[in-house]
Amino acid sequence: MTKLIVDGKEVDVPPEYTLLQACEAAGAEIPRFCYHERLSIAGNCRMCLIEVVGIPKPQASCAVGVKDLQPNKDGSPKVLSTKSPMVKAAREGVMEVLLINHPLDCPICDQGGECDLQDQAMAYGTDASRYQENKRAVEDKYIGPLVKTVMTRCIHCTRCIRFSSEVAGVAELGATGRGEDMEITTYLEHAMSSELQSNVVDLCPVGALTSKPYAFAARPWELNKTQSVDVMDAVGSAIRIDTRGREVMRILPRINDDVNEEWISDKTRHIVDGLRTQRLDQPYIRSGGKLRPATWAEAFAAIADKVKAAGNNVGAIAGDLAGVEEMFALKDLMTRLGSANIDARQDGAAFDPAWGRASYLFNSTIAGIERADALLIVGANPRREAAVLNARIRKRWRAGNFPVALIGEKVDLTYSYDYLGAGAETLAGLGKTKFAEALKAAKNPLIILGAGALARKDGATVASLAAKAAVEYGAIADGWNGFSVLHTAASRVGALDIGFVPGKGGKTATELAAGGANVLFLLGADEIEVAAGPFVVYIGTHGDRGAHRADVILPGAAYPEKSAIYVNTEGRVQMANRAAFPPGDAREDWAILRALSDVLGHKLPYDSLGALREAVFAAHPHMMRLDQIAPGDAANVSTLANLGGSFDKAPLRAAVTDFYLTNPIARASAVMAECSALANASAKTAAE
Repeated sequence: MTKLIVDGKEVDVPPEYTLLQACEAAGAEIPRFCYHERLSIAGNCRMCLIEVVGIPKPQASCAVGVKDLQPNKDGSPKVLSTKSPMVKAAREGVMEVLLINHPLDCPICDQGGECDLQDQAMAYGTDASRYQENKRAVEDKYIGPLVKTVMTRCIHCTRCIRFSSEVAGVAELGATGRGEDMEITTYLEHAMSSELQSNVVDLCPVGALTSKPYAFAARPWELNKTQSVDVMDAVGSAIRIDTRGREVMRILPRINDDVNEEWISDKTRHIVDGLRTQRLDQPYIRSGGKLRPATWAEAFAAIADKVKAAGNNVGAIAGDLAGVEEMFALKDLMTRLGSANIDARQDGAAFDPAWGRASYLFNSTIAGIERADALLIVGANPRREAAVLNARIRKRWRAGNFPVALIGEKVDLTYSYDYLGAGAETLAGLGKTKFAEALKAAKNPLIILGAGALARKDGATVASLAAKAAVEYGAIADGWNGFSVLHTAASRVGALDIGFVPGKGGKTATELAAGGANVLFLLGADEIEVAAGPFVVYIGTHGDRGAHRADVILPGAAYPEKSAIYVNTEGRVQMANRAAFPPGDAREDWAILRALSDVLGHKLPYDSLGALREAVFAAHPHMMRLDQIAPGDAANVSTLANLGGSFDKAPLRAAVTDFYLTNPIARASAVMAECSALANASAKTAAE
């Protein structure tokens, strides 16, 4: 530790700290534009100047390390000042230069009210400018449908460039020219292709990069802000939902170092318009081959007649966006109806709670990726299936000494890897590859098994082979479990935790969809084709595949419109809070099931969400421990490894093919449709 005196306060800081970090450790506030904790140091805005006593010039505190300071001859601590007249004059000068070419756009700028330049000009600037010349103007650039550019406002902090090359791993932004002629651009003016590109909007300290879909929609002080979690994938990123009245206006990231740090994917951020379009806002009944509007009483009566005729030959499939509470209520209702035909595995993936919780969790945890020293990816494309998690893998890869290998489809993951092969036979013969030596030498080897690898007839065998590799190559050890399953559905781990899988003699989702029940309940299940025959009751939010097939539609609530528990891929229990209300006559899913149970003559014993949660917590105590992970037993992995079986030689496929259109909300979004079209066109061009 190094002793410093900052504004008269003595502090001990590590020598690897920058002076900026040292000053902040002492409680001083240091303004900055280019410096960001998660990006490399650029040192080009000079707003963070401080005085180091004994050095005649002010120092850029972000670019000078504590260890770079020459010690005083008498051995006394170095004295730093963040409030001296030198510092005040230096900051005023820097701000004056930054504002020389900056336009007076604040009244029409989307960054207004959230602008670092506004705030710091008020706090550290002067009330006048000595600059009398014409301001420069820069042509706006097209960089895609998500990020709007007004490059005349750019102050050349280069945060966007560093993010795209370092975190996103797709180096599409750069600078051309020098000095006054410098411009941030994509060079050939094409759309950015990273799934994380919109994070540059949060990083931009001025209004040069703003959200194109959100342009001129609202001011920040008009919005109500609700903390929630993302359900577009199984990572469970921390988000903030901003609403005005009943309408969701935008979604922003929250900091959660254990999960998403401070990034979110473009799909998470921009599916907002999908929450408004193609919504189901009243019950419907199919009559004469066509759906017609109905009352809740009519819809319930029609369902009751069919259920009564079907006896216990009913079934239920839970979708990818369902919360724990509604799945628990639906399972309870099916049990009371005498049916064991329940399943949440729309894709037919071979997950079984009977194998133990560790058999289906991302056991290393997301933050644990940074502890790993070798990685084998099996049948997954993390860039498409969990873009934020992929950024964490890239972060570890950039730190060095991190060999990565892939078995499955050959894709661009934003980091280099050894391609071992396409099928399960490569996994079975892993010991014959050179990468096996890297796994053996690793202290904390990590094996990521994609959900797509299990969604095949031999899925259980593939899972067993991956578990066997984890055991054989030391991924299961004291304090470390490197066997990690990467799910793609937000509801999947919660469903497995509460046992939303077929009971004894029950039928799977695939069997139910093929006509295995007379009455079939779809709880937001849109990723499965239901054959002709069953009477289908669809509880959901959008006019998607499930609604098209339904005989009765019961309008439910989307994730920003209900309070629900979700369990992410690593087993972390999280709470999504209600930020808005469902449209029209739509109701929360658990409330629909509670009302329906009364009509069916099997009344569920909870009249409020609180009572329902008490029942969930009583049956599954770990659900009450929010933001905590109940770890699985590592012995489960060994049990899975012994499962064995024969495997198919077909290549392993990733679970997600089109990143932007994975669920009903995304498919209802015009913004996501445009992004998907651009991505497909780019892929087609690259293939040609």
